[in-house]
Amino acid sequence: MTLVQFANTAIGYPQRPVLQQISFNIEAGEVCCLLGANGCGKTTLIRSLLGRLALQGGNILLQRRPIRDWRTHELAKWMAYVPQAHDSPFAFSVLDMVLMGRSIHLKTFASPSAKDQQQALELLENMEIAHLATRQYPSLSGGERQLVLITRALIQQPKLLVMDEPAASLDFGRQITLLKKIRQLKSEGMTLLMSTHHPLHARAIADRVVLLSPLGAQQGSAAAMLTGQKLAALYDVQEADIRHHLGIEI
Repeated sequence: MTLVQFANTAIGYPQRPVLQQISFNIEAGEVCCLLGANGCGKTTLIRSLLGRLALQGGNILLQRRPIRDWRTHELAKWMAYVPQAHDSPFAFSVLDMVLMGRSIHLKTFASPSAKDQQQALELLENMEIAHLATRQYPSLSGGERQLVLITRALIQQPKLLVMDEPAASLDFGRQITLLKKIRQLKSEGMTLLMSTHHPLHARAIADRVVLLSPLGAQQGSAAAMLTGQKLAALYDVQEADIRHHLGIEI
């Protein structure tokens, strides 16, 4: 079943278009990875999907309903977003940062319940960062912050998890943990859209891959999209260099 459809979508800004005539689908229960060079429009595409940036043309459909017709609180119950790790001027604890993800399920002025707090602690344990629960978020490393943001998104209990380069700040071990978590979430029925600069990550977890370039979007299986020829064209390097850098046949 198609969960999200980009239908001849144009994204960008009124005086600065970024991508035109994008068409691809995200199927329910699959992992879809976005790849492309810096500045190609990955984050702009994600912001457009989240309803935070007005479309310049075409449509994005969620459950066959145009994104522009969804209210913000409705989208928040369907989609959770994990941005790239960021600084926060507020000294919230890690537990409080995670509990913020429960706000969409609470009545106005209501506080998280004991059950909410227990769920937050269990998710932190599952992400292997329970020992950080009482730490202040600004004191964490970039990689630790990224894991907190992922945990905050998961406590929303979304049907679609959208992640913008979630592995960018993670060390090698944490990257492996993240990929295992993504596989687990998929096995539990969640749909995931993830932008990444790591072709091997996409090959490890993606059901489908979307390559973004000034020419638009190409979508296909990981095997079809992650070839030396396509990656060389995408990143404007020699195919031999792609193969040498990755150290494998791709």
